[in-house]
Parts: sequence; structure tokens; C-alpha cells
Amino acid sequence: MSSSSTARSRSHEVVNQAPPLVGYNLYLADRCLTESVEREGAGWAGAQLRGLGELLGTEEAQRRGFDANENEPALHTHDRFGNRRDEVVFHPSWHQLMRTSVEHRIHSLPWVETRTGANVARAALLMLTAQNELGHTCPISMTFSAVAALRSDPELARQWEPLIVSATYDPRFRPATEKGGILVGMGMTEKQGGSDVRANTTRAERLADSREYLITGHKWFCSAPMCDAFLILAQAPKGLSCFLLPRWTPAGERNAFHIQRLKRKLGNRSNASSEVEFDAAWARLIGEEGRGVQTIIDMVQCTRLDCALAAAALMRQAAVQAIHHARHRRAFGKLLIDQPLMRNVLADLALESQAATLMAMRLARSFDARQSDERERGFARMATAVAKYWLSKRAPAVVGEALECLGGNGYVEESIMPRLYREAPLYSIWEGSGNVICLDILRAIAKDSGAVEAILHEIRQGAGAGRRVDAFIAGVESDLNRTMNGVINSEPEARRLAERLALAWQASLMVRHGSSAEADAFVSSRIAGDRGLTFGTLSGGMDIEPMLSAAAEGLP
Repeated sequence: MSSSSTARSRSHEVVNQAPPLVGYNLYLADRCLTESVEREGAGWAGAQLRGLGELLGTEEAQRRGFDANENEPALHTHDRFGNRRDEVVFHPSWHQLMRTSVEHRIHSLPWVETRTGANVARAALLMLTAQNELGHTCPISMTFSAVAALRSDPELARQWEPLIVSATYDPRFRPATEKGGILVGMGMTEKQGGSDVRANTTRAERLADSREYLITGHKWFCSAPMCDAFLILAQAPKGLSCFLLPRWTPAGERNAFHIQRLKRKLGNRSNASSEVEFDAAWARLIGEEGRGVQTIIDMVQCTRLDCALAAAALMRQAAVQAIHHARHRRAFGKLLIDQPLMRNVLADLALESQAATLMAMRLARSFDARQSDERERGFARMATAVAKYWLSKRAPAVVGEALECLGGNGYVEESIMPRLYREAPLYSIWEGSGNVICLDILRAIAKDSGAVEAILHEIRQGAGAGRRVDAFIAGVESDLNRTMNGVINSEPEARRLAERLALAWQASLMVRHGSSAEADAFVSSRIAGDRGLTFGTLSGGMDIEPMLSAAAEGLP
């Protein structure tokens, strides 16, 4: 072979590229998550978590996530004869993703498991599966949350709950009574109202002297329209009410539930989001007529918990992808992971991910304890909003910085990073935008002194860890008191207050459960201001090796 041929051959050799991050156990590689599961009371779920973590680390499982997003769902409104069909067709990988999550009971575990820590176990399972593919977790989350609303009507719960909590995934389009398991979606918002559901115009007409109604109207966002039934809000004679609207009527006929179109979305592309219309569709009242918002309160709390979990999962996967790339990519004579400035960026991302995981898992524990513990019930009310707001805001920044660590390799669709980047903004929109959440926090402060005291009790657990922590906690307490006493105009300050509550809570968790180096880095950078305005600006005097070592533990 000539020297020129040899040179051309060598120019096509692939070198200095990071291998795909496959062949590892997502659960065992995440020390913060494994320790949180034990500490928060779900150690009994270790075997299941290890099994799912191993599965999700395989190339086959990861390929399903790509396939489901590259082959988006397709709507079929009519059959070839012109009859209404109103069905959505998904790629086989979507169904496999759904089957795995349903069989692991991510849609139902706390409703069927009597052991303490069921919500913690489910939260960890969701965080693992969300790192692989987030779109399919939307119907999983809605199905889980729907049970909370259905249980306000014992008769309805007895009829529907056994099918909802079933570990059988049955995607067939037929009446619920003919299936081995069902999924529940939601249709709350309308085009004229959005988050202001009291502006809904969909009407509910009562049938004789019964709890059955005919629903006429539209929904601007109905996610996962292939579900078997939907919780919807509609205006009844006594006001906004909550209903269960199935795809099939009790008589076994297709309900007047018409899918108008599927949304073209920034992200979450594997999941079908739609606009739907109801034309005298049969539905069953849940709870009291005129008290629809009150009926769905617990359901909303469950969905917001899942927003926080999904955001934390995004941060973990983004940080891991960046660290993995840096451990294999060389530049300027050495690995990126050995470059001081890159180490600072990666440590900063790992720190943010760790604090997010601690917050999300502690929140999950409050859902286990809130039925029997008044303080935990108050804590869950306040902390759910705080965590949902803060983690949803942090996720896009973390994912964007992590993508940059991969350079051009992170910007191409063959990488998982573009998908994570498109998913990241969703959780600050779903189930209440940032402003809506912050206003909910203000309402809780004004109306529920127990909730305020509960989150302060949690934050105070970190007191005594040093002057900086104590001073920040005292400042947050002062903010709360000034807000409750009307000293400040609270609405314009609501985001600032939510942020300080979140940071105080995370600092408390970090000083209790992180290493001394991790806790010091978080306190110095997040509440003492010893950093810049972007990631990678930790003080040069910080010991960042423990953060990098912990974040990379178990990676190939």
C-alpha cells in the first residue's frame, strides 16, 4: 500500500471519542439516590431498583427511548369509510417503555403497597426511568395521580381502581371492562383560560336524578389521549366540577370524545398531546358538584411531585453524560476530566444534581407520612410547591451546561442531550407555571401556619452547621414573617421567596447528608455567594474531588 493510501486510511480511524454510556446500572451508579432510598425508608425496594437500574443501562433499553421519540405518534381521526376512529398509533418501542413502567408499578405502587416508604420507592423508580425516556412517564404520572381524586368518591374508586392499579399494560382500544389494565389521562385547560381553569366553558348537563352527565365542550391540552378514561373539569349547574369521562360508555359504545389534532411540541415528542372536543359525551361526577378544584387538589399535588422528580432525573442524567464524556475525551494533551476548569464545571453540575436528588427524595417521604403525621402533611403542601418551582427552574440550566461539555457531539440528535434539552423546560410549565406555583406558596403562607412551621422545622434541622447556614436560615425566617405580617408587597417578591426557601432547604439537606466537602461547597456557592453567575465558577479553594468521584462512581 502506498504512503498516500496509508495516510488516507488513518484519516478515517475514529479516535478520541467517548464511547456510548451503556452497560452500567443507573441505580447502583447513583450513590446519592441509593443512600436516599435507604434513609427515607424504602430500603426494602432495593432489589427492584437494582433490577430496573440494570435494565435501563442496557443499549436495548436506551434504543427504545430514541425510537419512541424519532417515530412520533400518529393520529387517525377516521377510518377508510369515514367513520370516527379517534385513535393514536405509537411505535412499538413506546409500548415496551410503557409495559416496563407499568410492570414495575410506577403508576400505582403507593396505592397497592402497604409497607412504609412506598412513595419513596416509586419516586426512585420514576427517577431512573425518567433518565432513559421522559415522554411515556406522562401517562404513567397521570394514572398515578388520578387515584388520589377518584378516592374522594368511594363507589367510583371501587369500580375503577382495580383496573388502574393493575400491573398489566393493555394498549388495546376497547371498553375498560374487557381489559387487563387501564390508564387515566387528564383534560383540564382550555384555550381561553390555560391555568385559570375557572374560566372553563365546557358544560356538564345532568342526566335525570343521577351522578351521570353529558359533557359538551373542548380541551386545549389533553395529554395522552389514548388513555382509557380522563379526569376533566366542566361547568355544572352549581359551578366547576370534576368528572370521569371514559373512552367507552357503560353501554359499550364509543364515547363522543373526538381528537381534533395532536400538538407539535418542543419536546416530549414520544407522548401524544392533543386538542379534543366532547359532543354530549357521557361522564360520571367525582366528588361534589361545584367543587371541582377541591376534588383535584390531591391529584395536583401528586403530579407536582412527579414534576420535581422528573427535573431531578434530568439533572442527574445530564451531569452523568457530561462526566462520562470528560473521562474519555482528550484535549490539549490530557483528558477533559483532568482539566482544572472543566473539573470545576463538572463538580458544579454534580453538586446541583445531588442537592436536587436529596430534595426530591425527602419530598417523596412526606407523601408517605402525610396521612398519619400532621406536620408532614403541612410540609408536603408547602414543600411540593417549593421543590416543583425550584427544580423545574434549575433543570434547563443544568442540561444546557452539560450539553456544552460535550461540544458538537452533544448537539447532534444521535446524542441523548438534545432530547434532554427539549424536555427540560416542560416541568416549569406542566401543572402550573412558575408564577402560578409561587402564588400558591403565598396562599399557603397566608392560610396555613402549620405548613409554614413544618417547612421551617425541616430547614432548621441544618442549624448549627456553621455561621453561614444559621444566618441564611434566620434570613428566610424573617422573610416568611414579613410576608405573613404584610410588611412587604409579597406578590412581586414571590419568586425570590420561593428561591430562598428552596436554597435553605437544600442547604439543610446537604449539611446533614452530604460529605463535608460537598456541604461546604454548596453552602459557600449557593447561599454565601462565593461563586459567579454560571456553572463552573466555584471558588478555586474548594475540594471538588469528592463531588466528581461520587458522581462518576459506577460509570464504565
